[in-house]
Amino acid sequence: MIFGSQRDFSLFVGINRELLSDVIEQEILYYKFSLEQTQANIYGEGMDKIFWEPVKLNCLITRGDQVSNVDDFGPDLTRESSFAFLREDLALVNVVPEVGDIILWHENYYEVDNTTENQLFLGKDNAYSFTDQGPNFGASVSIICQTHLTRSDKVGITRVRI
Repeated sequence: MIFGSQRDFSLFVGINRELLSDVIEQEILYYKFSLEQTQANIYGEGMDKIFWEPVKLNCLITRGDQVSNVDDFGPDLTRESSFAFLREDLALVNVVPEVGDIILWHENYYEVDNTTENQLFLGKDNAYSFTDQGPNFGASVSIICQTHLTRSDKVGITRVRI
């Protein structure tokens, strides 16, 4: 195969990393949910969720429109957004996005509802191939997290300004 080697993929990731960090410049804090440290009640629910220290990451953000709901408890604001990360950047900081993780962006907390990993370099997955050249060609490019806006008091993460 002529195209799609690890050298080509490294060039592709390098250009995209430079684009995300130097041109687009959308930074978030990623809070990884710690299942081991969170105490569950008799129903298996974690009332006080524990998160690891946040990791600063560059990403591409697609925001949905704000939707206001008014019920018996007063007005509530919701918004769906997606955050696209380079898979290589997540691997460098040892983060695997999962449902329940929290993303902080513009002083708003977004809870991860779903993750998608289906963007492949040249349409090839180096982890799944029937050819002899399998691990040398293609790779997974990005991981996209679909999220919803959540209340800061529900998350339980407080930031103190100094």
